[in-house]
Amino acid sequence: LADAATEANVRSLDLSATSIVAFATHGLLSGELTGLAEPALVMTPPDAASSADDGLLTASEIAELRLSADWVILSACNTAGGDGGADGEGLSGLARAFLYAGARAILVSHWPVRDDAAARLTTDTLSIIADDPTIGRSEALRRAMVSLMDDERDLSLAHPSAWAPFVIVGEGGPS
Repeated sequence: LADAATEANVRSLDLSATSIVAFATHGLLSGELTGLAEPALVMTPPDAASSADDGLLTASEIAELRLSADWVILSACNTAGGDGGADGEGLSGLARAFLYAGARAILVSHWPVRDDAAARLTTDTLSIIADDPTIGRSEALRRAMVSLMDDERDLSLAHPSAWAPFVIVGEGGPS
């Protein structure tokens, strides 16, 4: 969290027994920053950048993690995007890297997301599934989306741009 959310810390953690891994940050597509040749998650930048920690957790670095997570939640923009190759397919970048690292399911987004909607969707999804673990991740996400759409305090949340970018890839059934 916060200053401890560094690339070096993530890469040094033993995540092999962690069932849910969540990132609430910014996702970058390949080429979004000058010299960025692959998708990445933005982490807390170090005081001095190094090859071990430049503040970006790239798809290739993610693929080297050893996970046994039931679920990785990527509350960030464009995490379902391609790897940046000329023929790169959707889900070939960050999503594929986390699946390769050992995640059984991932929550990803297809386009830039609203911070407020992303926070509500992820926390509501987790609360819903905690209340009824038999419904599964996909149903919990669907219920969180409906709740967002029905929020009369902010009618803009009903627009698909707020809730529709998120999908679950992998095992969507009961957790």
